[in-house]
Parts: sequence; structure tokens; C-alpha cells
Amino acid sequence: MALSDIDRNLLERCLARKPRAWEDFVDRFTGLVIHVVNHTARCRSIMLSSADREDLTADVLLAIVRDDFAVLRHFRGKSSLATYLTVVARRIVVRKLVDTRTATSLGAAADAVAGADGASSEQRITDREEVEQLMEQLDDSEAAVVRMYHLEGKTYQEISRTTGMPTNSVGPMLTRARAKLRNAGAR
Repeated sequence: MALSDIDRNLLERCLARKPRAWEDFVDRFTGLVIHVVNHTARCRSIMLSSADREDLTADVLLAIVRDDFAVLRHFRGKSSLATYLTVVARRIVVRKLVDTRTATSLGAAADAVAGADGASSEQRITDREEVEQLMEQLDDSEAAVVRMYHLEGKTYQEISRTTGMPTNSVGPMLTRARAKLRNAGAR
């Protein structure tokens, strides 16, 4: 689909820094960016809070504005503006999710072990023993998958390659394992 007249006009107004051009751009494409954020996170099996969603949306919009609208200046009009922005937004979101997931997964695991939350060493030992007891409620394959996903931050595809289990079986196994852990923790 070619560039529509409405989008061409909006693009020209943004690049010329006309009054209300950016606001009109945001009004027109924020829904698209939010959809891309949600879809990308869902495809990567990442649950987003509303704050995460807003941060990722803001990151995409900031990237579009950065360097005097460089992203918009690179648009050649060979597709619709929405298609172009979808690709741009997806690339930005994937990069942010991978960076964030890797950092938080490793950081959370380190914090839990090191007690960065300020908990006493006795409390950390008790918490660790409780986690180990809960993990004992799972069979070996479930425990391995839970450990890889939640502590090591691996994706479903990486878990599939490591364990030899089909990718589409990882999610259901995690769901069952979490239910067992919740039931065991409630006792």
C-alpha cells in the first residue's frame, strides 16, 4: 500500500516542525505503537505492567523524535507510514525487551542470592530453603524449565533447544509448574 495523502501531509508537517504536527502524529500512531508493544511482548512470553507498556511506548516515540526526526527522514514512502512505523517500533521494543529481560533476570537472581533488598542473612537462608523446598514439589523437568525461565531468563525457544522439548510445550509446563508451586506454597 502506498503512502496516503493524510500520512504524507502529516509527515511533511512533522519534518517542517509545524504547530501541532507532533501532537497529531502522536494521536494518529500511539495506538499502533501500543499494539506493537503488546504484541511483541506477548510473542516473547513477557508480561508487561502498564508502567512497562508506557515506558516502551515512550521509548519508541523518543526514538522517532531523536536526531531531528531521523526515523521519519529515512522513510522512503515505498509502504504505508503505519507499516514502516510498525517495523521501526518492533525493532526498538525487541531490543529494549531483550536488554531489560537479561538485566533484570540476572539482577533479580543475584539480588535474591546476595540479599540486595536488605534482608538479613538468616532471612535469605530461610527464603532460599523455602524456594528449594517448593522446587522439590516439581519433577526434574519442571524444575529445570522453571529455573531456566525465571532464574536464568531464557526464552521458550532457548529452553526448547536446551531440553529438547517442543517450544509450544514450554508455556503449558510453566503454567502447570506455577500452579503446583502456588498450591505447595499455600499449605
